[in-house]
Amino acid sequence: QYTGMDYQQLLQENRMQVSMNGVGSYYDNAPIESFFGTLKQELVHHRYYQTRAEAMSDIFFYLEAFYNRRRRHSALDYLSPIDFECNFFALSTPLCVH
Repeated sequence: QYTGMDYQQLLQENRMQVSMNGVGSYYDNAPIESFFGTLKQELVHHRYYQTRAEAMSDIFFYLEAFYNRRRRHSALDYLSPIDFECNFFALSTPLCVH
């Protein structure tokens, strides 16, 4: 459906650039689909937001205070992204001090 002429024309008319691989290839989207699934399961589906600003603030806090700093990721040998990055670069900065 996303490669169809009508859809492509609509994108073009609205000066939007399409971002996709060739027909039948979905691998490039898998990591972001996984991330959004996690975000919805761990945060968004458990909340009711009154305003867009409230949602943005809550999601920002989730990403910065939990997802990147405390949540362990199996793809990173069960380290948080910040711990993985500190170990990888052997950094000694305020970000790497717990």
